[in-house]
Amino acid sequence: MARRIESLMLAGPAGTLEAILEEPEELPARSVALVCHPHPLYGGTMHNKVVYRLARGLRRSSAAVLRFNFRGVGRSQGEHNQGIGEIDDARTALDWLRVRFPGLPYKLAGFSFGSRVILQLGCAVANASQLIAAGFPTTHGDPAFLAICQSPKFFIQSTHDEFAPVAAMQALFDQSIADPKRLIWIEAEDHFFQGGLDQLEETVFGLATA
Repeated sequence: MARRIESLMLAGPAGTLEAILEEPEELPARSVALVCHPHPLYGGTMHNKVVYRLARGLRRSSAAVLRFNFRGVGRSQGEHNQGIGEIDDARTALDWLRVRFPGLPYKLAGFSFGSRVILQLGCAVANASQLIAAGFPTTHGDPAFLAICQSPKFFIQSTHDEFAPVAAMQALFDQSIADPKRLIWIEAEDHFFQGGLDQLEETVFGLATA
């Protein structure tokens, strides 16, 4: 699908944030989506292959998709802030996106560290139509906030994720995450969905067009 791409520098809470906006070419956007990348201290950027596939699946559903680099990554200013400042970065990017496309429903998506960021943000703000968390790590962070989160939550997990073993993720989903929720398993080799990226993209596309 052809696309319109715009490189941006957004005013963020710790300085400017480097971002890319992608819009469908053939039709006006019917929704908007923010996509967040994996851990900044371990090489995570908005150009990560899983992040790119999340964004493409969403864009194919006629969403205008904004990816950005968290503070301290790429040309984004500031320093890593243990996930706290990164939630503020995501909130700023979401606010910008909603002003750019007023009145459109919005989705949040993220991979790994980025999935935790979008869930924490999406559970705190109102009216997100979907929270799509790919590779949510069960081995890091406190998931207690998910027990009271009323936003629609979709977890997409690799069957061989070293940061979210199948049994641990299934138990967390069954016992500690509030409805509405859905857990989808992708047959893949590792946390980065090696061997399952096509299925990941198609799953996101299907969720976004449902």
